[in-house]
Amino acid sequence: MRILSALTLFITFSSIHAQLNTLAVARGKRYFGTATDNTELNDGPYVAQLGNTVDFHQLTPANSMKWDATEPSRGVFTFSGGDAIVAQAKKNGQLVREIFNDDGTFRQSVFFNTMGTSFISVALRAARASDPAAKLYINDFNIEGMGAKSTAMVNLVKSLKAQGVPVDGIGVQSHLIVGQVPSTFQANLAQFAALGVEVAITELDIRMTLPATAALLAQQQKDYQTVVAACRAVSGCVGITLWDWTDKVGDLPSYLSLDMFLKGCSPPVFLGPGCV
Repeated sequence: MRILSALTLFITFSSIHAQLNTLAVARGKRYFGTATDNTELNDGPYVAQLGNTVDFHQLTPANSMKWDATEPSRGVFTFSGGDAIVAQAKKNGQLVREIFNDDGTFRQSVFFNTMGTSFISVALRAARASDPAAKLYINDFNIEGMGAKSTAMVNLVKSLKAQGVPVDGIGVQSHLIVGQVPSTFQANLAQFAALGVEVAITELDIRMTLPATAALLAQQQKDYQTVVAACRAVSGCVGITLWDWTDKVGDLPSYLSLDMFLKGCSPPVFLGPGCV
């Protein structure tokens, strides 16, 4: 399957002022943010928009803080990539990520295979001791709707809190497909927040298969509105991070664009259907 974004509106980055963060804060959220990566920091127009805090007031390093980047070979550590992004914006980030299979069982990893589930509490406690002010999140994908995996997350957080293990939030990655936003998305955010932790949408993108059609683009816009409306409706949902903000860059390669937010009204994701 050919998975690409199909948005073709050409824009001048320096002229974009969708006020995404301003609108999010005005609606009681903590931030609206975006991911970024090191290669992108060499693009002047991109960096200019990245630094536009009217739109983005939180940054996530897309890849430069992962294990393969920070320890490229055993016992050899480098944090230069992460330092470059931290220099762009100071932030507190997730600690434990992607620990469950879709059926709710624990993923096989060097940590799980060596320590069992205790690696989670060890990591969280060590992080709290290192930086008492850091927000400690468990971040995972395919927990957008209710199901076995989201239930496993609920049970894990309940267990950690019962043991006195510090956990401040759940990150819901939200790598979604056009027309397939789970019908239980908002209810699922609410059940996470009911655990007494923050909830954040941490890696939002909504992809489509080319060629684009007017119907697909309209559905994509509607899906972004649905996701943002769900976060708005759940008081414990503190913010949303796009998995990068432009079609120029991204992991798959890129699923979304700020262009989508600027078509028709400014910006449709926050104002909802009809953009009124």
